[in-house]
Amino acid sequence: MKMQRNYKDSIFRMLYLDKKELLSLYNAVNGTHYTDVNGLEINTLQNAIYMNMKNDVSFLFNFQVNLYEHQSTVNPNIPLRDLLYVSKLLQNIVKDSDLYGTTLVRIPAPRFVVFYNGKEHQPERRVYKLSDAFSKKQDEPELELTVTVLNINAGNNAEILGNCKTLREYMQYTEKVRVYAMQMPIEQAVERTITECIEEDILAEFLKKNRAEAMEVSIFEYNEELHLANLRREGYEEGLADGMERGISQGITQGITRGITQGVQDLLLEILGDLGLVSEDLKAIILKQTNVDVLNRWVKIAAKCTKIEEFEDGLAEFFDPR
Repeated sequence: MKMQRNYKDSIFRMLYLDKKELLSLYNAVNGTHYTDVNGLEINTLQNAIYMNMKNDVSFLFNFQVNLYEHQSTVNPNIPLRDLLYVSKLLQNIVKDSDLYGTTLVRIPAPRFVVFYNGKEHQPERRVYKLSDAFSKKQDEPELELTVTVLNINAGNNAEILGNCKTLREYMQYTEKVRVYAMQMPIEQAVERTITECIEEDILAEFLKKNRAEAMEVSIFEYNEELHLANLRREGYEEGLADGMERGISQGITQGITRGITQGVQDLLLEILGDLGLVSEDLKAIILKQTNVDVLNRWVKIAAKCTKIEEFEDGLAEFFDPR
């Protein structure tokens, strides 16, 4: 059996293993004002990584089981992952109960929240549903699970960020790492970020206390994110090549053309995503362009750029100035 790597804490998880900070985040998300942490019980599964069910933090509070997770990539499969995870949690909660008896066994109400701060443009708030994955659509699904995704990038969910100082400063910290990582090696970028954040009182106490571990974890998270992005890019190219080969053998010329166009568009958006946030207007221009030769020229331009603005300037030659 192929073993998964040992789970390594993320900065988000390290911050919110503190019950006081976790309660503050709960209050910000739910619009409440609880102060007593005694009723909060962290019950994150410690060995879940071996079942491909990693979650940043889960906890019981106010008759709810809450699953909170940070993500820097869009993942529509999160409802299915959370279903597997919460099933294991509930199994632990009711392990001493008689599920075959005549008395109703009560369980805490589940709540699933994802905090998104990736580079791909996303709405301020969106909801993923388990039923979206069903092969056969149902008007009234008999099994449903919804996950609320909150965009915590600058300019989004200002009320939540305003009510949770640690979440707001976590967003500022990760943004600094991203900006500096485009200018220097990741080790230097993280070191500079930590130093500046301590000077600017951004997660200052946490970073002073955990500087070495925060440095290690931040480098690991960035490299893991970069690795996953490279895998997705390679997958686009491999899938495109495979689709072309099968399409040619089947004589589906129109399908090949659409596949090539979409593949190049996806690759271009992926490269631009590494440079910063891709605006909706720029994304629309790229998706509207169906000339593969033009798209390939845009890819070459993007590959030479160090920021989004340089790419936008390079597009000027493709549009009629009149």
